[in-house]
Amino acid sequence: MTVNASVTFVGNATTVLRLGDFTLLTDPAFGLAGSRVYLGKGAWTKRVKDPALDVLDVRLLDAVLLSHLHGDHFDKEARRDLPPELPIVTTPQAQRRLRRTRFAEVRGLPTWETHEWARGGHRLRVTAVPGRHGPGPVDRLLPDVMGSVLELETDNRTRLRLYVTGDTLYGSHLADIPRRCGEIDAMLIHLGGTRLLGMLLTMDDKQGVATAGLIRPGLTIPIHNDDYKVQKTPLEHFLRRAREEGLAGIQPIMRGATLELPVRV
Repeated sequence: MTVNASVTFVGNATTVLRLGDFTLLTDPAFGLAGSRVYLGKGAWTKRVKDPALDVLDVRLLDAVLLSHLHGDHFDKEARRDLPPELPIVTTPQAQRRLRRTRFAEVRGLPTWETHEWARGGHRLRVTAVPGRHGPGPVDRLLPDVMGSVLELETDNRTRLRLYVTGDTLYGSHLADIPRRCGEIDAMLIHLGGTRLLGMLLTMDDKQGVATAGLIRPGLTIPIHNDDYKVQKTPLEHFLRRAREEGLAGIQPIMRGATLELPVRV
């Protein structure tokens, strides 16, 4: 059976994943450059680059994969424009909040639990994996965040295993992901070196390279880099450090562009 898989980059952490017979949208943020989003605890940030909304057709989506409820991952424009019946898979904390809004079908996944879809001989499974958005006790003040491992199967055979990091920092909690889920074929890594009040809240170049070295995917696609003013570490810093460390398979993606994902034969 022929299987195709690809990622189209919209902006920040927003991508369209076409995995076999399924189409998922990650972390939808549709606001244009100049729009402001609320990050909680009185903190705001401004978008500095437009998303590539012309590559997105919400009518074709099967579900939204939402790593956490922060304004740069689920903004007011996305809340307004997404169909209320569109399924959302997210954290239990985000589920409780979203069920009080217009969205009717929200599934909260505790860490290591799974949800799956089946269609046309294809099966897509998403497993919630650990994520920590802040250092030490600061993490408890921030929204719960999850990474996701997506496994595409045909005829009971794994064809692709994709890890979407979410807004996590590097740490020992990430080592369980390849150990429990198996070999990772591709990774969408959230970078940007986001800082608030001097605290690092998303991976910078150093932590990103450490994570790529730990997970060892065949393909690493850096996203969540430079859409908002709170993101302080340019993508080039990560690319340079990865070259210095001898990491292979790093592939940047431009807004509006599509990359094929490595499907197992």
